[in-house]
Amino acid sequence: MTIPRIYFPRMSEDETLVELEGENLKYIKNVLRLKEGDPVILFDGSRYEYSTIIRTYTARNASLEITGKQNIQHPATNITLAQSLAKSTKMDFIVQKATELGVTRLIPFVSSRSIPKLSENKISDRVSRWRKIAVEASRQCKRVSIPEITNIISFDEMLKQADKDDVRIIFWEEESKRGLKTILHDKKWKDANHFFLVVGPEGGFSKEEVERASGNSFISATLGNYILRTETAALTILAIVQYDRGIFSRIEERERAV
Repeated sequence: MTIPRIYFPRMSEDETLVELEGENLKYIKNVLRLKEGDPVILFDGSRYEYSTIIRTYTARNASLEITGKQNIQHPATNITLAQSLAKSTKMDFIVQKATELGVTRLIPFVSSRSIPKLSENKISDRVSRWRKIAVEASRQCKRVSIPEITNIISFDEMLKQADKDDVRIIFWEEESKRGLKTILHDKKWKDANHFFLVVGPEGGFSKEEVERASGNSFISATLGNYILRTETAALTILAIVQYDRGIFSRIEERERAV
């Protein structure tokens, strides 16, 4: 039987017992129908997993005894996905699948052709929802870390979020000379393991936006002859980078990169 996993960030160094309440209690008791003596894995969202056993239930909480602790190493590849706002259900999908595909940080931003126009209240609600989706996706796919989901920012603010070591790539359907494979295999970036990947909305980026990105050291790249939907493009890009450098590369390749 697969041992269920619960996100529990409030762990201290010397704890031997933890108490689950609220939604976590409902999940293990009413949804999973776990009994006293059943195992549960807790993960703190950063680096540790804890093996636990359910010792007691009350109406308000469940008491779990910690029986083991494991430090899980993070993948060597650090990926930021900057995603232009897409329609609500598409963004939910992108956040979920990008989490499963090992993205480190996801930056939602507004570009000139972004379709959703959100009020301040809706912005707060959406970001909160995406963070919950990231937690649940991490739990489901046995990921220890939770990706950072930032607040929604402007296109120009997004460009400034790239770190100095990032390979900065903006994907543009009008780029015809340079593809992602070319960039990954270029000797200048062949050992790079920090990527900042920018994906546009349904209508793509304007030429002016790509020029502004270029002025901030971004490289424009194509995904080939087909025009992919924004959610398809994001996941395709992540899968390619992870296959070449990260979680889908061969074990010995990952070990060399650490």
